[in-house]
Amino acid sequence: VERPLAEAGLAAAVTALGIDLEEVRQHEPDAALGNGGLGRLAACFLDSMATLGLPSFGYGIRYDYGMFAQHVLNGYQVEQPDDWLKFGNPWEFPRPDTTYEIRFGGWVRRDEDGAHWVDTESVLAMAYDIIVPGHGTRAVSTLRLWHAKAAESLDLALFNQGDYMRAVRAKNLSENVTRVLYPDDSSYQGRELRLRQEFFFTSASLQDIVARHLLEHGTLDNLAEHVAIHLNDTHPAIGVAELMRVLCDEHGLPWADAWASTQRVFSYTNHTLMPEALETWSVGLMQHVLPRHLEIILHINQDLLDHAAAQRPGDHDFLRRLSLIDEGGERRVRMAHLSIVGSHK
Repeated sequence: VERPLAEAGLAAAVTALGIDLEEVRQHEPDAALGNGGLGRLAACFLDSMATLGLPSFGYGIRYDYGMFAQHVLNGYQVEQPDDWLKFGNPWEFPRPDTTYEIRFGGWVRRDEDGAHWVDTESVLAMAYDIIVPGHGTRAVSTLRLWHAKAAESLDLALFNQGDYMRAVRAKNLSENVTRVLYPDDSSYQGRELRLRQEFFFTSASLQDIVARHLLEHGTLDNLAEHVAIHLNDTHPAIGVAELMRVLCDEHGLPWADAWASTQRVFSYTNHTLMPEALETWSVGLMQHVLPRHLEIILHINQDLLDHAAAQRPGDHDFLRRLSLIDEGGERRVRMAHLSIVGSHK
């Protein structure tokens, strides 16, 4: 049924109950998933792909709270959490059987079998699906949102000793990753949480994509023939390094094969050239949160610079501008550069 006809039928049905559809609409909270231009474009992608009948998934975070609910008190803005899930979300389908482990921290150990990311902390990403219908078609897209769940919810020994706060400390720290949309990143802790958020949803999404592909095809040799991943600006850019980690470390692909597949799978849209909007991360922070990914990025960068130096020998300023690492002042990883190098278009 085309959407206008379905909507007319719904309006007639609620009118027969003495209810005004437009008034009901005003009482439904917006999903607090981001309200900027990138979010609007992502919603348009899902609408358009469903209307065209393209098999598609959108991936993001299921935040507990939106950026803020605005109230004005004595002439001043007062910000309160946007508790959009207070009464639940009738449009979502929880998928407890679709859960992936997301790891942070630790260090990298090497042996004859390659690199091993060890002594990490873990949080679980559980899927919640929202169906996005196309216009005038039976096709749908899926918006799959990830919610954080603690790997271990309660320290029973501490709880039984009466230390209730410490008993749930690990649970609270783990689940902070999906607590709030756009955490304040003016502090080191805020920047670390933002990096954790970006890696959390990107890693869960890539693990989901690879698992679904293996279920259907049984091999990763043809990944790029069946999977296209579009990076909508720099927030999911860590996905380039994460896919390389999954292919090399977890599935044993040679570096060259994994890199060729990664470049064919990814495409990227950069939405602004303003330096303040191009995301970068300090090398120190990335070493602390994602040490294996920093190693992979440095490997990609060395290959890039070796190739560039062969094209323009002696042009050190060219290499400096091209590098994935900004060496001016505090060393920083340029995520837009990583996205471009890791994409085919």
